[in-house]
Amino acid sequence: MQQLRQAISIAQQGDDDHALALTNALLARHPEFVPALKLQGTLLEDMGHQSDAALSYEKALTLAPNDPELLLKVGVFQLIADHDDEAISLLRHRLRLVPHDRDALYYLAQAFHLSGQNELALKVIKECVEVDPTNPSVWQKYGELLGGAGDNEGALRWLLKAQHSDPTLERIDFDLGVVSYNDMDFPAALKYAINAAELQPGDPEVFKLLAAAQIKLSQWQNAKDTFARILAIRKDDLPSLLGLGQCEVELKQYQAAIDTLEHLEQVDPTQILAHFYLSRAFAGLGEASEAQQEADLHNSMMQQLPAGQLDEDAEHEKAIWSQGRQLLIQKRETEAHDLFQWSYKGAAATPGGSYVFVGALYLSLGNPQDALRNLNHALEVEPNVRGAHTYIGVLALQRGDLSKAEDEFETELAHHPNYRTAIAEMGELRYLQGRWSDAADELTKSRTMNPSLLYLLCDSYFRLGKTKDARLTAEILAAYGRNDPQVMRALIDMVGRNGDSELAQRLSSNLKR
Repeated sequence: MQQLRQAISIAQQGDDDHALALTNALLARHPEFVPALKLQGTLLEDMGHQSDAALSYEKALTLAPNDPELLLKVGVFQLIADHDDEAISLLRHRLRLVPHDRDALYYLAQAFHLSGQNELALKVIKECVEVDPTNPSVWQKYGELLGGAGDNEGALRWLLKAQHSDPTLERIDFDLGVVSYNDMDFPAALKYAINAAELQPGDPEVFKLLAAAQIKLSQWQNAKDTFARILAIRKDDLPSLLGLGQCEVELKQYQAAIDTLEHLEQVDPTQILAHFYLSRAFAGLGEASEAQQEADLHNSMMQQLPAGQLDEDAEHEKAIWSQGRQLLIQKRETEAHDLFQWSYKGAAATPGGSYVFVGALYLSLGNPQDALRNLNHALEVEPNVRGAHTYIGVLALQRGDLSKAEDEFETELAHHPNYRTAIAEMGELRYLQGRWSDAADELTKSRTMNPSLLYLLCDSYFRLGKTKDARLTAEILAAYGRNDPQVMRALIDMVGRNGDSELAQRLSSNLKR
């Protein structure tokens, strides 16, 4: 402790190098001395060695897992490293030890926001405002999250309050621009975006806001120039390639638009709007056949989209399932149930809902015993709970018991006739039964984007002689299954067997690329 106090004293005098040397020497003799590890982390952080500082803090935390200061430090570093789930776990732990802690609440709100859990983020930042009611940075974050929740009026009020109190707040013009854009005040959004671009000339997110406002105001050439600036910073940025292609179409630069949009399709074939603008570009050049093909593909892909589901909803769902899987891998089932109850509200938060959630996760992890235990318990506490019969049916399918699977899917659909997962699984069952027309009907109705199920839909169309539908489905499958070589090889083989050598060759070329 005497040596540690000496190192701290030297650091307070401004000689960080000497203080760090003393601390390192102390740790060489006592490598598990937590106060020295904390000082080492602080010195490294002050000297700009962030990754080394994080390692020191993490080692200290393993030795002192309930140290509130370390929980905050490591939680923030995990947040910076985009490890949102780990940050959430650590910051929640700190709040259990230090309830209503301002810093933990602020960063936990940010972690929830970045992981797509915006309702939780808003709940936490509200508590932070109550704990620290005079902090402009907290007001700014509250305004940002209110905007994300769709309360543009409240968001503008808090953001303007924050800006008035401290005009130097980082990204305040950007946040005001985003809320103005969402409130459809595009001239104001453009004004704030221009201000933000002057202050943050290397931030592509600022330029994306600027380009979006320019498009809404039909400033096509300005927007094209802005997208070019983004692509100079982020090569092959997908939204910017799409925006650039749209601008080129509106400027009647049709061949340039085709080049841009076909490149976008090569980078990510799931960009549905690319087909819409390609159709317009080909039509502008008088190439009617290509224009019709792109229009048909756009329409088919649009029909596959889940009705009423927003991108942020899907991201929220993905984040929750990812956290739940990690908890079960760590054998923390009770916490996985708590995660479901914490994350879902309304109709989703039913008595049996968390057991379906955990059962489905166990099934995805290849653990049928624990999956059935949870799914059966879900039916005990809530006989009509959505999803339990479906996942029991999925397990029956995996075991080859088609009769059991059919009973389970029919029971599910009797209670929940619009449940897309059950409809899709019924489509798979009908395919396995050789009922091609029924399989195609069910799989189409499910709006599935699962590559394995799209393969069954495509094959069903081929077997029914619906070549045009099969070809369009093959294109959609190639888009969503592009990262699965096994699915792609099976698709290419199926298309070739059915006599479409031109499409098979093109898909094969894409797979090699």
